[in-house]
Amino acid sequence: MSPYETFEHTADVGLRVQATNLPELFAEAGRGFLSLLVEEVDAVGEEQEIQITVEAECREDLLLDWLTELLFRFESDHLLLSRFDVKVGDHRLEARCWGETLDWHRHRLQNEVKAVTYHNLRVERCEGGWMAEVIFDI
Repeated sequence: MSPYETFEHTADVGLRVQATNLPELFAEAGRGFLSLLVEEVDAVGEEQEIQITVEAECREDLLLDWLTELLFRFESDHLLLSRFDVKVGDHRLEARCWGETLDWHRHRLQNEVKAVTYHNLRVERCEGGWMAEVIFDI
């Protein structure tokens, strides 16, 4: 079973992620986000490495800012990020990220993600670890 899944939400799409710990939760949220952008996540290589750091007041804001940064990197640099080594504190996230520039011949885009929203945004402990839900405006 995949650690992330999408769900329909009116004109938007939601992403639900489960993991045993917070670093894994944020990494899987990154992969889940990629699955919204492209049809085949495994077709995205790991040719480039970048560092991303975000700071926020709470875990929910940290998740929103993390995903917003991934969206920004896609929109500004056409960078698809597919693997993440994440360190998460209460107010800070540091990640090494690997991916590649969008290749129109190999990557089929699936959705145009416009924004990450605060609507029903959740990051909470659950049985077996952590769970997050986030809704994207598409």
